[in-house]
Order: sequence, then C-alpha cells, then structure tokens
Amino acid sequence: MNAKNTLLEAALSHFAKDGYEGASLQKIAEEVGIKKPSIYAHFKGKDELFLQTLKGALDEEGTRIIRRYISLKDQPLEQRLKGLLKYLQEEYTRSSKTKFVLRMAYFPPSSLHDQVMELVFPFLDSMEKRMIRVMHHHASAGHLPVKDPDGAAVAYMTLIDGVLIEMVCGGLEGSQRRLAASWPVYWAGIHHI
Repeated sequence: MNAKNTLLEAALSHFAKDGYEGASLQKIAEEVGIKKPSIYAHFKGKDELFLQTLKGALDEEGTRIIRRYISLKDQPLEQRLKGLLKYLQEEYTRSSKTKFVLRMAYFPPSSLHDQVMELVFPFLDSMEKRMIRVMHHHASAGHLPVKDPDGAAVAYMTLIDGVLIEMVCGGLEGSQRRLAASWPVYWAGIHHI
C-alpha cells in the first residue's frame, strides 16, 4: 500500500471514531509513522484528506452493498430487502467505513456541509436508481404485485433512512425495534400502491 492510501486508511479510522472536528492530523501522522508536515505532500490539508477519505469510503460502501444484495439472489424479494437492511445494521456495528459514511451522510461537518453533500447525494441517488430497477424487474417478473415500482423503491429508501438514522443516533436496539415495527407495514403497504 502506498503512503497516500495508508494515510487514507488511518484517517478513516480517526474520522469514524472522532468525527471531523475531533480527528487530529498529528495522531493520524503518528499512526502512519510520519511527521504531520508529511501529510501535506499528499493532501492540501485536513479538509482534502477528509473529503478524499469520504469519497473512497462511499465508493467501497456502494460496492459492498451491491455485492451483498446480489449474494442474497436466491432468497425471495422480501427476505432480500429486509436482509439488506439487517446487513446495514450489522455493518454499522462492525465496520469503520459504514459508521463513517452513515455519520457523515446524516451529520456532516458544518464547515464542509456542501462538499460532503456533493459526494453523498450522488451516492444516494445511485442507490435509489438501483432499487427502482430492482422493483421494476421484480414487478415485471410477477414477483412483486405493485402498480408503482418507483413508489415502492422510494418508500424502501425512506425506510432505510429511518432505520439507519436511529442506528446512528440511538444505537442498534432502537434501530432493530424500528425495523421490526415498520417492516410489516412497508411490505403490506407496497402491495397497495
């Protein structure tokens, strides 16, 4: 791994744990075994290091989410969709990348809000477009009796938001409670839209 990637990996763990404001370039440099000024050979400053760390984490998270969904392909659609939500909950508890991405998507640093949202919105739009394609595919194959696959996909993304914001703010138990309460309503509801 080259020095820049090593810095990005170290930065990820510090930003995930301490947030943008709490992360220290000095500590990141020490973890990598360099002096703080050496960071500036690769990044203009903390802002650029943070934004590149977030961009890399978003790219990797998108790939992991898609792979996970594909790995569930032999399951019925309801289990695949609910399984993806459970996977995101589990990943938040064990993956620095997932924790970092979710925290920054919902609570970006105020000084970098616009730059963060320029990275997050295309990621979310991409996930929503993929879910719309999934719903259309299952509806046309007769596996999902809905009149509005787009609405079913957008409602699913909204459900993900509710479950994950509880994960970030309240923890796993509250997030699991939200999923358990809302899933039957969502699944029954999309059959009527």
